[in-house]
Amino acid sequence: MKINHSVVYCLLGLTCCYLLRGLAIAQMQQPNLTAQQIGTRTTAKSGGADGVWSPALTGVRRPLYRLCKSDVVTISFTFSPEFDQTVSVQPDGYLVLKGVKPLSAEGMTVTELQDVVSRVYAGFLHDPEVTVELKDFDKPYFIVGGEVNHPAKYELRSDIRVTEAVAIAGGLTARAKHSQIVLFRRVSDDLVESRLLDVKAMLESRNLAEDIHLRPGDFLFVPQNLISKIKQYLPTSNLSMYASPTQF
Repeated sequence: MKINHSVVYCLLGLTCCYLLRGLAIAQMQQPNLTAQQIGTRTTAKSGGADGVWSPALTGVRRPLYRLCKSDVVTISFTFSPEFDQTVSVQPDGYLVLKGVKPLSAEGMTVTELQDVVSRVYAGFLHDPEVTVELKDFDKPYFIVGGEVNHPAKYELRSDIRVTEAVAIAGGLTARAKHSQIVLFRRVSDDLVESRLLDVKAMLESRNLAEDIHLRPGDFLFVPQNLISKIKQYLPTSNLSMYASPTQF
């Protein structure tokens, strides 16, 4: 039986057309992907950016403490106790250690300092085993000044709000302008932001939604009210109308 090659070629061509059409329809039914989504699928790394893990993804929410000037550390050598020492970070940020050159320590964590000390003493001690312990440091604090009964610097031991800080400072004096308490917060070495707080309105409304949480280094200032400012310039006989506002 003789095969008609032209018919076979036609059948193969039709088959290829149907296959290509099916592939095109299937491709069109897939959800459209933006260029950003395609790039994310092909190049994104889970949990990190440029090899650096995000604290929000790893659960590390609070950074480790870094040494500051005047911090005191104890350095102990397990097998060479003659090198044990307690030193403080100097005003220039250096530690003066036994038998080695001054070591820059400001800005380091305790673990980083421990590794550096081990490497420095490895020059003349065989495989030194070093332990560094933070003994004294500048504890978190807040300051309350102005018209409070006990203006001072207080340790920030727990989560404290503005109204609680005022209470810790002994409460407001009779001369306080508690509708305009100022919160100063240092943002950087050269920038300090301030916020005016109406503590009087918060307490009268029993709504502490705007009662701000303090951060280490915050400074609360309670100004003097206008009446107490001008009181010293008024005759005593004329003070009764200021003492009793209902007379107006």
